[in-house]
Amino acid sequence: MGEMTQGQALQFSREEMREIGYRVIDMLVDYYEDRADRPVAEKLDYEALDAILREPLPRKGMPWREALEQFERQVVDASNRVDHPRFFAYIPLANNFVSVMADALAAGYNIFNAVWLQAPGAVQIERLTVDWLRQIFGLPQAAGGTFVSGGSVANLTALAVAREIQLQGDTRAAVAYCSDQIHFAVSRGLRVLGFAPEQLRKIPSDDNFRLPVTRLRSAIAEDRTAGKEPFCVIASAGTTNTGAVDPLDELANFCAQEELWLHVDGAYGAPAMLTERGKRALKGLERVDSLALDAHKWLFQPIECGVVLVRERRWLPRTFKETPEYLKDAQSEGEELNFMYQGIQLTRQFRALKLWMSFKVFGLDAISEAIAAGYENAELAERLLREAGPWEIVTPAQMAILTFRYKPANGDEELANRVTHNLVGRLLDDGYAFASGTQLRGRTVMRMCANNPRTTASDLEKTVQLMTRLAAELEAEILGATASS
Repeated sequence: MGEMTQGQALQFSREEMREIGYRVIDMLVDYYEDRADRPVAEKLDYEALDAILREPLPRKGMPWREALEQFERQVVDASNRVDHPRFFAYIPLANNFVSVMADALAAGYNIFNAVWLQAPGAVQIERLTVDWLRQIFGLPQAAGGTFVSGGSVANLTALAVAREIQLQGDTRAAVAYCSDQIHFAVSRGLRVLGFAPEQLRKIPSDDNFRLPVTRLRSAIAEDRTAGKEPFCVIASAGTTNTGAVDPLDELANFCAQEELWLHVDGAYGAPAMLTERGKRALKGLERVDSLALDAHKWLFQPIECGVVLVRERRWLPRTFKETPEYLKDAQSEGEELNFMYQGIQLTRQFRALKLWMSFKVFGLDAISEAIAAGYENAELAERLLREAGPWEIVTPAQMAILTFRYKPANGDEELANRVTHNLVGRLLDDGYAFASGTQLRGRTVMRMCANNPRTTASDLEKTVQLMTRLAAELEAEILGATASS
């Protein structure tokens, strides 16, 4: 099989393994060193990509060098670079090299981090890292959690716990509440858990795109009168659309009074607690019953690195514990030492290693400064857009996100929507930078998330200049096409 050592199934010699490893490291180092000089996106060669799908299942192996070359050519070069300093779309995923190596170690040693008896050191590292996060978010000592793939599974896991603790599994009359700005992972998670669409009531957000407590109170009173059972309020610690933070402290007061579960989707925004302005914006986060977090967003980890935290760690095994005969030996060390009892996975990787190693190598102060840079980048982008002229700021910079739209001199709303909408594709074609679009109350807007600490002032200045030029070209094209027709 290619250069595989004969007589050893699926095995290379020591020298071959070193050669493969050094080549992979060289590829990664070259990418990290010249990443900013590469385009954010490559124009896709659809014929080459289609060839991958049509390639027959190989009966014989090939040299590993050729496989790596194909990976570079047909996978890396055909992917948007979500860790690029000028990738402003969605929520950028700016990782760090220490965590990349930690992932390699976890995979290379093939650590099975589900049962204390199998990997006590790994279990202790995960417990410690979860506790560090508990401290960061101000949760009580009784709180606990587990690492999962990302925000979708973290939200799903937390809502499963809420269903068990609040409803004891009886969901027939149950209703959950959120704003119309909540991430779709929440509605999908509830659907997976067996809730009907009408059992999630989306409250229209206020002028600042936050969940209004007054409207929430009225909706819950109305549903109780109709014989329904409100059980959970789902808030956001930074919405994907605008970075809006729901009034967490006020919601915590309300949920305590009404005996409702308060879950917060903090997938990207919760780590802002490591900054002073983040603590102010997220006041009340320490009072939640459950919290979902994506460490691969604003804690700069490689994909996948999600976390779910709950106010009482005992709620996790109460929700998920099952003990088949072949795992009875693992019981003796206690529920909290066995992560197989704390979520839906039995076979699970050692995801905590990369975040633990980041905290150890960089320290909390450096990570806090990197998060603060996201605030500063978004505020600089807002100033540059205001100075550039033909832009309307729709929502100002908050939690590293701002939204804006093109503003033609004649004030034509339809023209503004068309230019703003088409600008996303034009940016993608250009490749220098990329920002995404969204809809806010029927208006088409551009959206930038600037949470990558490696983004420079020059990156932002040139991106705003590029968008201004491309938008002017689009306006001229649209007006020209209208005139000729």
